[in-house]
Amino acid sequence: MLAAQSYVCGRPLATVLFLALRLGRPLFLEGEAGTGKTEIAKAIAAALGRRLIRLQCYEGLDAASAVYEWNFAAQMVAIRAAEAAQDAQHLRTGLFGPEFLIERPLLQAMRPQDGGAPVLLIDEIDRTDEPFEAFLLEALSDFQVTIPELGTIKAPEAPIVILTSNRTREVHDALKRRCLYHWVDYPGFEREIEILHARAPDASEALSREVVAFVQRLRSEDLFKKPGVAETIDWAKCLLALDVLTLSPEVIADTLGAILKYQDDIARLQGTEAKRLLDEARRSLVPAGT
Repeated sequence: MLAAQSYVCGRPLATVLFLALRLGRPLFLEGEAGTGKTEIAKAIAAALGRRLIRLQCYEGLDAASAVYEWNFAAQMVAIRAAEAAQDAQHLRTGLFGPEFLIERPLLQAMRPQDGGAPVLLIDEIDRTDEPFEAFLLEALSDFQVTIPELGTIKAPEAPIVILTSNRTREVHDALKRRCLYHWVDYPGFEREIEILHARAPDASEALSREVVAFVQRLRSEDLFKKPGVAETIDWAKCLLALDVLTLSPEVIADTLGAILKYQDDIARLQGTEAKRLLDEARRSLVPAGT
């Protein structure tokens, strides 16, 4: 199913994903940035024909922002209209109706959807704080939210929930225990080649192998932010746009911004450092004994 969406993964990840779907359990994916955690949710939604609802987490995110808010501008217009019409009853009963409700991702995920329950992606949960985690415990346990003015809204069918974390901090055990867990690591050489073939099929076999070998060699360096698979794909596409047939220190220097995102890391590869890493990458591609 994932392969049909050009998503390449190993048996352990495919197994835990199958179990999450079969058992109706949230799936918690943890790992370095750029290893394909978010793409899994996109691939599942596309493969199953379900709506993808994404809650992008950030510092300071609270329950109200994730669930709903009232459209105050529309409420003010309604108040002015009711005052002009001298409709006091509407002022008392009509200002907190569904027509003034702005639904945020968690509430949207509780609503019936065409084609079945949606895929709810709670992305980078490690960026939030503990109070929001505590709120999610209830929401993911009962798949319901409460709006004081309207009451409790319960999902008729539990959404497919995927949480991701880049492990910038530890997520509380209580949240993890409610989920199936999988660590998404950097792929091995052959698997990253498969991924590159799926996502950048126009790249030649020779260029693909050089790109993957160089990126994997780069990950062994002491960098502030190691390049993920997403950066490997981006770099290959940049090289294709430049009609590059093979890597060279000059090409690497010109395109480092596709794989490294911090100036200190880029500065490390200036001068002869890029050539050294390229030579080591090429040596790793030579079969033993040749």
